[in-house]
Amino acid sequence: MPRSVFLTLILATILGIPVADIRAQVSNPAAPATRDATHQRASTMKIRMTVEDKILTATLEDNPTSKDFVSLLPITLTLKDYAATEKIGDLPRRLSIEGTPAGSDPSIGDITYYSPWGNLAIFYRDAGYDSGLIKLGAIESGIEALNRPGSFEVTIDLVGK
Repeated sequence: MPRSVFLTLILATILGIPVADIRAQVSNPAAPATRDATHQRASTMKIRMTVEDKILTATLEDNPTSKDFVSLLPITLTLKDYAATEKIGDLPRRLSIEGTPAGSDPSIGDITYYSPWGNLAIFYRDAGYDSGLIKLGAIESGIEALNRPGSFEVTIDLVGK
């Protein structure tokens, strides 16, 4: 095995890239790397949120907290209003926050995890930066279904499952 291939395999192992992907790329450099396709799939996880007869679609971020959230799906939560800005719901357990930013500045449609309380927070109005708020993803369509008074149930599932 040429020295450059050997060093590439060591580097791939350190970076967590599957060795099979590197070997395939070395044996056929014209072939697209499967890691790119795998990474792209991971960074475009889609979820569906159902509120009564309304369907909201969202794309999740590629971060450890989002991946941990996906492990809870499907899930049904009771959402309640908080500060006339967001709907919050209690999760059955705390999510991993390893390797995430200290906070975020949510926008309308952002799906977040508020680590100090361990709950899901979905913003239907703009809000300022909050320490401990981790962005999980963003709603692409149907956000208006959340702008309603009182508590209600939402069922969240990964699209394609």
